[in-house]
Amino acid sequence: MDEVKQLVIDIKNKNLKPIYLLMGEEAYYIDKISDYIEKTVLTEEERGFNQMVLYGRDVTVEDIVSNAKRYPMMAERQVVIVKEAQDLARTIDQLAAYAKNPQPTTVLVICYKYKKVDKRKAVYKEIKKSGVVFESKKLYENQVPDWISRVLSPKGYSITPKASQMLVEFLGTDLSKLSNELDKLQIVLPKDTQITPDHIEENIGISKDYNNFELRKAIGSKNTAQAFKIVHYFAENPKDNPMVLTVSLLFSFFSQLLHLHGMSDRNPRAVASALRVNPYFVNEYIEASRHYPMRKVSQVIATLREFDGKSKGVDSNAVPQGDLLKEMLVKIMY
Repeated sequence: MDEVKQLVIDIKNKNLKPIYLLMGEEAYYIDKISDYIEKTVLTEEERGFNQMVLYGRDVTVEDIVSNAKRYPMMAERQVVIVKEAQDLARTIDQLAAYAKNPQPTTVLVICYKYKKVDKRKAVYKEIKKSGVVFESKKLYENQVPDWISRVLSPKGYSITPKASQMLVEFLGTDLSKLSNELDKLQIVLPKDTQITPDHIEENIGISKDYNNFELRKAIGSKNTAQAFKIVHYFAENPKDNPMVLTVSLLFSFFSQLLHLHGMSDRNPRAVASALRVNPYFVNEYIEASRHYPMRKVSQVIATLREFDGKSKGVDSNAVPQGDLLKEMLVKIMY
């Protein structure tokens, strides 16, 4: 986020470069930066003649260069934005010649989503020299709650660790989806609100008591009754709680427990760093490691592999998801 902030500050201060290559697996920041350039570099009056948005699937590199070499009309500069430029992956290196000697009155923005331009290619090296290369990397799951807090804080909101975890487990690490849900919460909740699991349940529809986060906690603490209640709820609501996701999250949890068993340093900070989890949840992992010795953790991982296959139709003979979940839970907890 610091790199993004500096980019925005430079653009705001008219410290503009002739080419911006925005690339990477996380589309959120690519969209944010390109949208900011689109809305702020030119005045509303200048945009009509001097701003063009192209799409990679509809143009060639020659088309992009032709537009970029135009001179602005009644303005200091023009802006050319190429969205979905990853569709030009096979020919993008042809842009190297232009990047070597870019038009100084053009701001060319290349939005190359979900992948990266090979850093060995000439186009990458030339843009690095004459412009800006920004790589938007996917966040690890343990980094997302901090990102949520940093997004909310300037807007006058805070969020509890459990509420953050609920969002991450329900929406994954897709920052665009998370941002959309946070926007909804800010519409309905007044400023200075601390967002809680109740707010998440009421406004987004994620149950605060019956979700994968609570199932993991119940299994880790050997709370058999609660674990079976949650699995029963999942069985009654299979569309909202796909077994494939549950198995995946439990597999991640027990893999982290296996890692924890191999650690000599059980200091909470060291554990949080090694397992890439929020420090708030470290005690939950340490408690689970007491209930599940290393040999049992290995058995559970084998069980989860087995039921991952069954959840996808392998050797399950069309057994309902709810029955598979209950069978899997018995094998894990006993």
